[in-house]
Amino acid sequence: MFISLYSSMIKVAVGIVRIGSQVLVCQRKKSARYPLKWEFPGGKFENGESAEECLRREIHEELNIDAVIGQEHFRQQWTYADSGSYEVYYHFVDSFSGTMRNNVFEQIKLVSIADLAQLDMLEGNKEAVEMLVKANSKLK
Repeated sequence: MFISLYSSMIKVAVGIVRIGSQVLVCQRKKSARYPLKWEFPGGKFENGESAEECLRREIHEELNIDAVIGQEHFRQQWTYADSGSYEVYYHFVDSFSGTMRNNVFEQIKLVSIADLAQLDMLEGNKEAVEMLVKANSKLK
């Protein structure tokens, strides 16, 4: 019997929330898997959701805002030895409505794109960070 590895992947949508020249990063709680690592907001797809629908829902749950989901920045497959394989969709979020409130993280903060590389980012987010930093440096 053939089993596709693709279908067993966990699908995740991630938002790169840009506010001016900065991006929002979120720190995992001390009690979470990969404690205190920084990441972009987002989460796992629910049945039948598109990446945009998932990301809009997750950002609302995590940050209390209604995000306008922009273009896809990057898509990758990533495997964590202790938690499985993921297909990750990164989308830009350039606008939102509502008042941002941290509902689930240890802390959230805005950082310049150049400073992203200095944070202890979640391993799965590092390639997206590198792409952002490289693209940003070309704009200068």
